[in-house]
Amino acid sequence: MRFQDTPELAAWRAQVREFVDRHWRAGAPAEDDDDSPFEAPQDEARVKAWLDRLAENGWIAPAWPKKYGGADMSVLEQFVLSQELHEAGAPTSRQMLNLVGPTIMLHGTEEQKAEHLPPMLRGEVAWCQGFSEPGSGSDLASLQARAVRDGDEYVVNGQKIWTSGAHRADWMFMLVRTDPDAPKHRGISYLLVDMKSPGITVRPLINMANGHVFNEVFFEDVRVPVRNRVGEENRGWYVGTTTLDFERSNIARAITARKNVERMARYVRGRAAAGRPVPPAYRLEVADRAIETAVCELLSFIVISIQARGGVPNMEASMCKMYGSELSQRVALTKMHLTGMTGQLRRFDGPEAVLGQSAAMEYMQVVPATIAAGTSEIQRNIIATRGLGLPRG
Repeated sequence: MRFQDTPELAAWRAQVREFVDRHWRAGAPAEDDDDSPFEAPQDEARVKAWLDRLAENGWIAPAWPKKYGGADMSVLEQFVLSQELHEAGAPTSRQMLNLVGPTIMLHGTEEQKAEHLPPMLRGEVAWCQGFSEPGSGSDLASLQARAVRDGDEYVVNGQKIWTSGAHRADWMFMLVRTDPDAPKHRGISYLLVDMKSPGITVRPLINMANGHVFNEVFFEDVRVPVRNRVGEENRGWYVGTTTLDFERSNIARAITARKNVERMARYVRGRAAAGRPVPPAYRLEVADRAIETAVCELLSFIVISIQARGGVPNMEASMCKMYGSELSQRVALTKMHLTGMTGQLRRFDGPEAVLGQSAAMEYMQVVPATIAAGTSEIQRNIIATRGLGLPRG
């Protein structure tokens, strides 16, 4: 594993930083100078203009082939780009693009690639993921949403839940059961569904922070053309695992945690300078979180090193995901400890403003971190069986 850039990567990093300074940081509001992962939504026009510039360079999906609108970047070039964008707090991609896009690229037909990939890059369509069901979350292969073949169409009935962004989505990529008699990991197919199709109902799920991210989605005799199936019929589980592999491995989580801990350290120093020092136990807690964010970054480096050698991270990606999501919850808890009763406020003012969003809001928002993209329990199972060679329970 290399910790220093090669001369070529150093030059590439400088190019990315210059681009970010010129097109993202220049003219940014003052409050954006110290980016918080939980800040208020950024100006939509500014974000759109920035993403359009990334797309022009092929940087919005840098690892994609140029013929699909990417930049044919190497794994390490893509990693450097991601590092620098997240360090600057700049948006990096369209919603779901890096999940469904590579899946269609690897398993889709040429017609599906031509229809869906260019509008994704241009931000003309929004996607959502239809995997989890009320009785099938961690045990996703037990899903029951059914698709019955009727000529050139499937008729879909069932329900999906915890569907992020379904209320704004134009399309859904979803897993359905097409052979109820097959073993549960078989008999599943991967479909692309137009969310404007008759028979689809989206119902909001409001989280404890009073935010609307998740939804329930109901399907009642929804007709989906067979040409919208990705991969072979009844082999969709293996297509779906491709999507999950892209979801579990990134550097963003580590950088987000580190920047949050840096904010807490500034808060602690500010309290001390003002004659209101934070109790020693909580200062030590911040130090622990700082060490843990460094570990989180190292786990990301392990994943990218494997990819750079042409390997496919498996249990390493699970380690990175599990550690990072649990760390985000520990960071939020430490912020609650630092701010005491003030932390219960929905908005911070005064000395606490340096922390960005309030501790209470952050604490509530990170609750799903250890559930989304595979629970910590599932990640531990993967680490145990595929990494340590332990028998399945």
